[in-house]
Amino acid sequence: MLNALTFDLEDYYHVAAFDQVITFNDWDSMESRIEKNCEKILSLLDEFKIKATFFVLGWIAERHPILIRTIYNEGHEISSHGFNHQMIQQLTREAFQNDISKSKIILEDIIGRSIKGYRAPTFSITPSSLWALNIIREQGYLYDSSIFPIKHDRYGISDAQRFPHVLNLNGTGTINEFPPSTLRVLGFNLPIAGGGYLRLLPSRLLSLGIKRINEVEKQPAVIYLHPWEFDPEQPKIPAKLATRIRHYINLTTTEKKLRHLLNNFSFTTISKLHSTLFA
Repeated sequence: MLNALTFDLEDYYHVAAFDQVITFNDWDSMESRIEKNCEKILSLLDEFKIKATFFVLGWIAERHPILIRTIYNEGHEISSHGFNHQMIQQLTREAFQNDISKSKIILEDIIGRSIKGYRAPTFSITPSSLWALNIIREQGYLYDSSIFPIKHDRYGISDAQRFPHVLNLNGTGTINEFPPSTLRVLGFNLPIAGGGYLRLLPSRLLSLGIKRINEVEKQPAVIYLHPWEFDPEQPKIPAKLATRIRHYINLTTTEKKLRHLLNNFSFTTISKLHSTLFA
């Protein structure tokens, strides 16, 4: 069973939970660590001969075009993470359309190929922002990976479908959705897809979860990580306690846990999975 391995290409100071401490205007003054952390990821993927999907922030791509071209030239998929990492609920329809259009144009200019996939910052397609899916499709994206089927204080649609599926857009067309992976436990969806969940859960439990998804539910898993999660030495941002715990907990375990998953499961890009599932 092939699973999808994805990375949200953003730096540590882009995290939405820090937006009351660090504003968009502060970004250019922050220490960038994206290239160093991406080198770790690319080296690891090369070691295991695995290709992944990178959802790239347009703001990053503008400043690091060589990095994006390197990722693409090494055989990985480049997809869009929007331009400036604003949650969709903070944007008007026009502003959102401009954001994802700008990102798509920047990325396509860098790699010379069309961009097929989109993932919203902080998985911010929620019941109040489902309208965004129509705009994503109108802008020429073929798939989305923004709907997290969990209950969370900042994102998620708890009763959304858990596995890749065709999503009907109120009679205006369809888009293929690739939700981050969850386990159904006692009537609730337990997130095991990556990020802080991967850093919190033991490797054995992560493996059992993906194995159940693959072998019992006969579905692919969709895993996500961020470059800053491979960087325990990143600058510390004085945010709220809950935010600091979520962001900094177990950063030293990320690479070890990803290695464990790469040793035990098969991974590919979402685009490759897309062509397999929706041919």
